[in-house]
Amino acid sequence: MTNSTASDQEPVFIEVGEGNGRRRIAVRAREGSAPGLFWLGGFNSDMRGTKALALDAWAATHGRACVRFDYSGHGESGGAFIDGTIGRWLEESVAVFEQFCTGPQVVIGSSMGGWMALLLAREIAKRPSSRATLAGLVLIAPAPDFTEALMWNNFSPEVKQEIESKGVWLRPSEYGEPYPIARALIEEGRNHLLLGGAIDVGCPVRILQGAQDPDVPWQHAFALAHRLPADDVVLTMIQDGDHRLSRPQDIARMLAAVAEIG
Repeated sequence: MTNSTASDQEPVFIEVGEGNGRRRIAVRAREGSAPGLFWLGGFNSDMRGTKALALDAWAATHGRACVRFDYSGHGESGGAFIDGTIGRWLEESVAVFEQFCTGPQVVIGSSMGGWMALLLAREIAKRPSSRATLAGLVLIAPAPDFTEALMWNNFSPEVKQEIESKGVWLRPSEYGEPYPIARALIEEGRNHLLLGGAIDVGCPVRILQGAQDPDVPWQHAFALAHRLPADDVVLTMIQDGDHRLSRPQDIARMLAAVAEIG
C-alpha cells in the first residue's frame, strides 16, 4: 500500500470462516515501519471513525504500518450485524492480524475493541509461530465482558424476556437508529468472559477512560486494571471525558499513548 491519505485508501477483502459462516472482511493496511499499529473498533462502529482515521493519519506521518478492518456486519465488510458474536468477531480479528501484521504491533482497541484486544492477546500467546507479536495495548473506554456485565445484567426483566422469546431486541441508541441485540450475542459472549480472573497479556497496557462515560462506567475500567499484571499498566482517567473520547484532546492522548509504547 502507498502512504495515501485515509480518505482515498481503498480496502482489500479477505474471506474468513467456513461454509455458510464464510464472510468477506474489508481491510485497509498501510505499509510502514514497526511497531505497527492494529486498530480494533467498537460495537456497531467502523474503521472510518474519528479515532481510526486519526490513528491512520498519524501512522502515515510517522512512516508506521497501520492495519484497520471492519468486523462482519460492520462498515464495508459482508455479513449481517445481527449474526455477529464475540467469537465470530474474534476469529476475524485474529485472521486479519495474522495475515496483515508482521513484527511487533501496538494494538489499539476502542470499547468492544478493548475486549477484542485482550482476547487477541490471549490467542496470539497460543501461536508462538505467528509473524507478529504484541508490543503493547492501548485500550480506550475498554468494555470487556460487556455483553454480560453491561448489557444482560442491566436489562429489565421485560427486555430479557423479549430476547429469550423472540431471539432479538432492538436497542435504542443515542448515536443513530436502534440496533439489534441478539440472544446469540449474549449467550456466545459467555464463552469469552475475562473479568473473573487474572488477565495476562504479556505486554504494557495503557487505558484511557472517561469519567462521564454513560456506556462503560469508569468502575469497569478499574475492575479491568485490577485484573491486569501490576507492572507497566497505566490507567488515565479523563474527568470530563465521555464514551467516544474523540475530541482533539482525547485523540492527542491516544496518540501519545501509542507513541509511548512505540
